[in-house]
Amino acid sequence: MVDERIKYRHLQCFLAVAQHGSLQKAADVLAVTQPAVSKTLKELEDLLAVRLFERGRRGAVPTREGEAFLRHAGASVSALREAVASVAQTRRQGNAVVAIGVLPTVAPWLMPQLLLRQDAEAGEGAHTSLRIHTGANPELLARLRQRELDLVIGRFAEPAHMLGLSFEHLYADPLVLAVRPGHPLLEHAALKAGVLAGLQAFTVVLPTQGTAIRHTADGFFLSRGLALPARTIETLSVSIARGYTLQSDAVWVSPLGAVRPELDSGVLLQLPVSMAGTEELVGLTLRADMAPTPAQQALIANIRQLAAERRSEAAPQA
Repeated sequence: MVDERIKYRHLQCFLAVAQHGSLQKAADVLAVTQPAVSKTLKELEDLLAVRLFERGRRGAVPTREGEAFLRHAGASVSALREAVASVAQTRRQGNAVVAIGVLPTVAPWLMPQLLLRQDAEAGEGAHTSLRIHTGANPELLARLRQRELDLVIGRFAEPAHMLGLSFEHLYADPLVLAVRPGHPLLEHAALKAGVLAGLQAFTVVLPTQGTAIRHTADGFFLSRGLALPARTIETLSVSIARGYTLQSDAVWVSPLGAVRPELDSGVLLQLPVSMAGTEELVGLTLRADMAPTPAQQALIANIRQLAAERRSEAAPQA
């Protein structure tokens, strides 16, 4: 028998703490105070007569009972959201809505192409509205698992983070070293001496610590016997990295997908350095139990087609 005293706010608070692993972070997301989160969580634990989280140095970690409740609470909230969304969709005369999660380093090339393809296929009747969310891979996968997102375009995660999810490889994305036109490392003398030899004299823009692409970037420098330059800037913001690189002598270590529009237009240039071995898999992640709607199926088909074209471009020419 469901205790009717359990309210939506209890579930919302519980899920926020579970997702962020911290009462303070949950409070920030919910725009309330930490004491308010503690009170709401205590109410829920009293109603269920169990302890849902262990609080300690590692933050708020779900107990065994908390893990069990999480599996069903997330589905319940998602079902309610989907019900509300379906009403809104009906009011918009049948227009479908698909929520996509995408890494900020993948979005600059892929998403404009996907949107253009969707536009080209749109008829005069019902069409698909897209909600695009960017974020770090763990955050996107958590939102996918909680049914806040329908699909995620990102990188393969640790096996423990892929439970209940399926990953389909789309294409490999190598790192590149991008600079502004006229950069000193593009001058003849620098090219003759070796670009990597002169890299230490410049600020290098890197992905943030703890990300898969940062691990790959660190491995690139180590494999060439190089230490990281003394001056580094760490960010996952494509707009910040782009703007700074355009206005300085910085060298941006970036996935190709993040900087490809600028390379294609000549706004930025790629240093002539072999980046073999820096390729990272970009793929499509879905819930394993997902039964795609027609709108989702059409979108997934377009994603796969764009990925196939990307793989074809990257394949060695005979």
